[in-house]
Amino acid sequence: MTSPLSTLAPHDLTVHALSTALAARQISAVELAQHFLDRSHAHADLGAFVDFNHEATLAQARAADARIAAGQARPLDGVPIAHKDIFVTRDFVSTAGSRMLKGYQSPFDATVVNKLAEAGAVTLGKLNCDEFAMGSSNENSALVPSGHSSWAPVRNPWDTQRIPGGSSGGSAAAVAARLAPAATGTDTGGSIRQPASFCGITGIKPTYGRASRYGMVAFASSLDQAGPMARSAQDCAMLLSAMCGPDPDRDSTSLDVAAEDFTRSLDDSIEGLRIGVPQEFFGEGLSDDVRASVDAALKQYEALGAKLVPISLPRTELSIPVYYIIAPAEASSNLSRFDGVKFGHRAAQHGDLADMYKKTRAEAFGDEVKRRIMIGTYVLSHGYYDAYYLQAQKIRRMIADDFQNAFKSCDLIAGPVAPTVAWKLGEKSNDPVANYLADIFTLPGSLAGLPGMSIPVGFAANAADKGLPIGMQLLGNYCQEARLLNAAHRFQQATDYHLAKPAGF
Repeated sequence: MTSPLSTLAPHDLTVHALSTALAARQISAVELAQHFLDRSHAHADLGAFVDFNHEATLAQARAADARIAAGQARPLDGVPIAHKDIFVTRDFVSTAGSRMLKGYQSPFDATVVNKLAEAGAVTLGKLNCDEFAMGSSNENSALVPSGHSSWAPVRNPWDTQRIPGGSSGGSAAAVAARLAPAATGTDTGGSIRQPASFCGITGIKPTYGRASRYGMVAFASSLDQAGPMARSAQDCAMLLSAMCGPDPDRDSTSLDVAAEDFTRSLDDSIEGLRIGVPQEFFGEGLSDDVRASVDAALKQYEALGAKLVPISLPRTELSIPVYYIIAPAEASSNLSRFDGVKFGHRAAQHGDLADMYKKTRAEAFGDEVKRRIMIGTYVLSHGYYDAYYLQAQKIRRMIADDFQNAFKSCDLIAGPVAPTVAWKLGEKSNDPVANYLADIFTLPGSLAGLPGMSIPVGFAANAADKGLPIGMQLLGNYCQEARLLNAAHRFQQATDYHLAKPAGF
């Protein structure tokens, strides 16, 4: 059998192909890790990475090579991966994209990081993200990316004058540019799916609670969920199999659902699969290019034997006000621990304790984080809790009920990930509401705690955005990740959108 390495460079191989080549000892884990490290430094201008530790990375790679040589290979042995800087790691800085945690070194690894390491994955480094995962463009990071002398935004490899999406923009950019075959991300309101769409890769957010939140710096605890970002559904299935599983001793929100092999049913037929198409996802504000690409993808699903079913998610528009009450409320509580006392930044000049709190938080939090803390504190305050927060929680329950009603007539739900393709850097920086509106299609599934993913389905054709990737969202019912991945994989077997890569990479 011809080795994939005989025709493709290592960075052009998928996780599955790399795993096969490593197991066959056609390439060593050390060679592979060094290749991706060199490549990441060569493309430092993208701003994707914020920290490296070559010694730790190569030590992990040598250990993987030793296991492979001894016939004790693990599922992902030697496969390089990079982690969003929202996960704490012992061997790399853990800053959550904030000045508040600049230089912070965790004494332990997040459960997701640990699980992937136990599966044999080799950590290349940490990836840039919006501060505390708050943002849709990755322009809210306060970090200086590796290879830069001052702050710089993460850039979209398809057009370096565009955003990569957020908050997992560094993860999406790194995978799209072939700086890493896969990366971890987190999704609170769409932060895996939206950057995956904007950068032309595949990403999946599992059911809330399927992957442990232990060691993931908290933004909104009832919404945050970890997931993988890679080039294909097959790769995501391999990674998700390692990431998921109960963690009751360290995460009280962890589901008591056993880990499973999400690759087991990838090749199953989707003949007769009922795909719900919500009318609310195709209304005013959806760009013509996105609509055309999603429509074409739905036709491809029909050709594969699936059936399209019109459905309604009537409270879709309410997801934005609901999310931007609940998420900031939880953020204001979670971020209260950052006060300059036990860890993180502390104001150098201050008076009494209260003054230290104020100056520390004023200096170290960025504008978007401050905005959300103030909103959250307001809606939780006396006299407003019932009017805002409690009402938002009631509507959240109704949004979840809308999905359950829809799933009575369909197996999966499909639609656009975002109304448009990636916008230009700085285009919406001074308009927070415009950024918030870009999450209209991803927020409902997050509020309901459902699994969802983005797969590449086309490219923009209009002159202004020509060639920019477009993703389609697939949503499943609770713990139906295997069905989602099966549908995505069958689509990718019939199309080649996920194989395209940006020029120059």
